[in-house]
Amino acid sequence: MTRKGFMVVGTVVLVLTLVLTGCQTSAPKSGGEAGKTQTVTLKAGHPVAETHPYHLGLVKFAELVDQKTNGQIKIDIYANGQLGNERDMIEGLQLGTLDLVVTSTGPVSNFVPEMGVVDLPFLFRDRRHAYNVLDGPIGQDLLKKFAAKNIVGLAFWENGFRHLTNSKHPVNAPADVQGLKVRTMENPVHQETFRVLGADPTPMAWSEVFTALQQKTIDGQENPIPIIYNQKIYEAQKYLALTGHFYSPSLLLMSKAAFDKLTPEQQKIIQEAAIEAANYEREQIKKQEDEQVDKLKAAGMEITEPDRAAFQEATKSVYDKFAPQFGQELIQKILNTN
Repeated sequence: MTRKGFMVVGTVVLVLTLVLTGCQTSAPKSGGEAGKTQTVTLKAGHPVAETHPYHLGLVKFAELVDQKTNGQIKIDIYANGQLGNERDMIEGLQLGTLDLVVTSTGPVSNFVPEMGVVDLPFLFRDRRHAYNVLDGPIGQDLLKKFAAKNIVGLAFWENGFRHLTNSKHPVNAPADVQGLKVRTMENPVHQETFRVLGADPTPMAWSEVFTALQQKTIDGQENPIPIIYNQKIYEAQKYLALTGHFYSPSLLLMSKAAFDKLTPEQQKIIQEAAIEAANYEREQIKKQEDEQVDKLKAAGMEITEPDRAAFQEATKSVYDKFAPQFGQELIQKILNTN
């Protein structure tokens, strides 16, 4: 090829290179620039079955985010603890290896100790009381404390009022709990509550619980109705006592590293969708509770409705133990909220 031919080819290659480069999507930049020019895929995990409201809520959240960002942000959801137990997943948020988690409050006090206040027994009179506290200034102040742990507290969702199951005998009064080996979460307030009731609180990863119940290495466990039903606890437990001893919120948490990569507009969409999905998820919890108590009875569980006032009286000392840690003023503020 002549020298002139080489020059012509070189010019064509250069022009094509510039044209093609101009058509490519630019790489995401730091400081909230990610997502402007490319699709962002976030990874979300939770510990329970796909029939549980955690999963249904995350599906709704993903739909809202996809719709509001015109497809710029996609969310992949991993159920049944595929990404680890709750504590593992929260640590994943801190490390930036996981983007989103729906978790119970059980392990959260290990990261944000102040969160333990919402786990006090019989703290919330009913759902309305809980929502007014958690969605109001008290709850929002608690969510802000996650920032120091490289986590963004997006919203309080719901786990529900917790009830006791066991394989030994019906529970009608606090005395019936004495001597039962009860699986609890890794939560000091939960453990102390069952200790003062005379039980043997046994922290255990959720993934191990069903086998432990089947093998009777533990006598019982405590959880909201949707978990008892969706995780088929009725296959390993005969007795269900509707004690409602804790109202258990859940939380939608996000890795600060992932959040900071989004544009301000995308961050706002994530926050708004988290609250909108919270309302949907709470409705699913209530709907399943209403339906599943009868289903548990039909599955063969013997269900009792103990006097909750007796349990409340029996667990008063838990407040005395934890008031110095959480602050009597904060506890009283929660109790006084309408």
